[in-house]
Amino acid sequence: MAEYKAQEQDLIFALDIGTRSIVGVVGKPVGGRLKVLDIEMAEHTSRAMLDGQIDNIQQVAALARTVTDRLESRLGIRLERVCVAAAGRALRTQSGCFRIDLPQKQAITAEQISRLEAGALSAAEEALQVEEETRRQFFMVGYTVAQYRLDNYPLATLLDHNGQRAEAEVVATFLPGEVVESLYTAMRAAGLQVASLTLEPIAAMNAAVPMELRLLNLALVDIGAGTTDIAVCRDGSVVGYTMATIAGDEITEALMRAFLVDFQTAEEMKQALHSSEDLVYVDILGMENTVSCQEVRAAIEEPLGRLAEAIAQRVTEVNTTAPSALFLAGGGSKLEGLRERVAKCLGMDERRVATAGSNYAKSAFADELDLGNPEYATPLGIAVSAGLGLLNDSYVVTLNGETAKLFRSGSLTLRDILLMNGYTYADLLGRTGKNLSFTLDGRRIRLRGEPGVPAILMINGEEAALTAIVNAGDRIAFTPARSGADAARTLGQLLGEGFTGRVLVNNRNVPLDTPLQQGDVILTLDPGAAPAVRLEETEEAAGSVPAEAAVLPSPAPVEVPAPPPPKPAEPPRGIHLILNGTPLTLPEKDSGQPYYLMDLLERSGLDFDHLEGPVRLTVNGMESGFSQSVRSGDVVTIRCD
Repeated sequence: MAEYKAQEQDLIFALDIGTRSIVGVVGKPVGGRLKVLDIEMAEHTSRAMLDGQIDNIQQVAALARTVTDRLESRLGIRLERVCVAAAGRALRTQSGCFRIDLPQKQAITAEQISRLEAGALSAAEEALQVEEETRRQFFMVGYTVAQYRLDNYPLATLLDHNGQRAEAEVVATFLPGEVVESLYTAMRAAGLQVASLTLEPIAAMNAAVPMELRLLNLALVDIGAGTTDIAVCRDGSVVGYTMATIAGDEITEALMRAFLVDFQTAEEMKQALHSSEDLVYVDILGMENTVSCQEVRAAIEEPLGRLAEAIAQRVTEVNTTAPSALFLAGGGSKLEGLRERVAKCLGMDERRVATAGSNYAKSAFADELDLGNPEYATPLGIAVSAGLGLLNDSYVVTLNGETAKLFRSGSLTLRDILLMNGYTYADLLGRTGKNLSFTLDGRRIRLRGEPGVPAILMINGEEAALTAIVNAGDRIAFTPARSGADAARTLGQLLGEGFTGRVLVNNRNVPLDTPLQQGDVILTLDPGAAPAVRLEETEEAAGSVPAEAAVLPSPAPVEVPAPPPPKPAEPPRGIHLILNGTPLTLPEKDSGQPYYLMDLLERSGLDFDHLEGPVRLTVNGMESGFSQSVRSGDVVTIRCD
């Protein structure tokens, strides 16, 4: 066996795993471009891909190994690290919003913006989980900020602006975890380590549309066998990507049906469409036939029209209108008449729709190989994305000891890396546990949840912020944040071990081991039966931190009209009301506080030791709670239903 050299750190090996074939590209960056050293292609012998996604992992791995072996043999290099791309079929796009309320007006920092965007991305993923109706892992592969707002005012950027309420709305794109893992599994089975993972539409854009042209509003349409991937750019960056499930195979299958031929024969007929000569073929019955190119073109009119319409629809969905220009790439771009049909469907000048390939030379070149083939858009793009995005002598980033998943090259923050690898906003920042609020004998109580434990972020052994730029070769150590526990208390813990009186929760007798719920109304009865337990003592006995508990102010005193001037028959001073149909006069409290319904329970005539149902409270015919105040003239009913 021949001795192969090791793969140098700057040597790029890219594989485009398509529905019909696998294309391998090897090159290295030279003078700001990728010098392509070799290209190899091999076709699947049977269907191993379904709509651009891996169906048969072992078959894909075997063919990837075949392509790799051929390249290794010709170059004399052992290829170990590979750059790949995921097809667009499984992409999910979702918007999300997040808001940060600051204690006072202050200048917004880059770190706060990063946390704001991370929260919006987490909200987008949560919304996506709801839509999917099943819990799945998603990887964030890219996002754009649709809108910033500061104190309800829209801004293009928040940095250094002063405000108190910051909001961000993002549009994020995710890949389901199973799509990503199938790629990684297939590459491992082929004996290769994934160095970077991008998206096919982004890769094709990087090859076909140079950066200096992205200030214009352009669309790149990569027509493969199983999928048509679309990317749109404007103002210097890619602003959206999508896909259509109709592609080149639809055309091939139409020819199979029209002329009763197998798939391979139909493919050959499709590739010969540009010829003016008659085609001779053998059908599945073994009969030799001759057909004109005009007849072949007529057979694909309908699926060709559907493909053009699908492209126009998807481009418009992403871009809202027709772009300034559109490039067609991939094997399907060679279909005769497609360029004109796409232009017509979009209402564009035919001269503004072109086949990709003319701009490849701005990002890649070769000494002997012809790179002008539009089919090379994606494999070249994968290689260019990785090669020209190198930041130092290695393009591997490790996260907690393992190679991190990188969905795009270029400048990446620590937050980008973590979100790309399946971590969420809660993992990055942690959450304070939920507060627990309830009413105890007329006093509103709020117990605070535990604060979250922040994440630990390290790059190459040094503490780092979420906004820190990650360089190729960096070692990231990440300990996720831990959310604080929700405030929790049982009734017994609240009242303390020494409490022996009676107690109602929401008008019902409940055991002392009952967990308290948000909004509970608690009433202690017969306080003379045992020493009343003060709240401060209860909180210490329950193990809470006194400083973390807040006793909210009691309800404000109700204004009582001044008594009328003395009259000979002046009624006794106090509160005059009707309780269960009987007049009742209550003396004014020394404290000046109003009476509450709980003050009337012992006067209601109910036996609270033997209640047969919930207690119902009404004031003037309206359902009320224990903490409802009463005043003169009120009609009160307290009864057991």
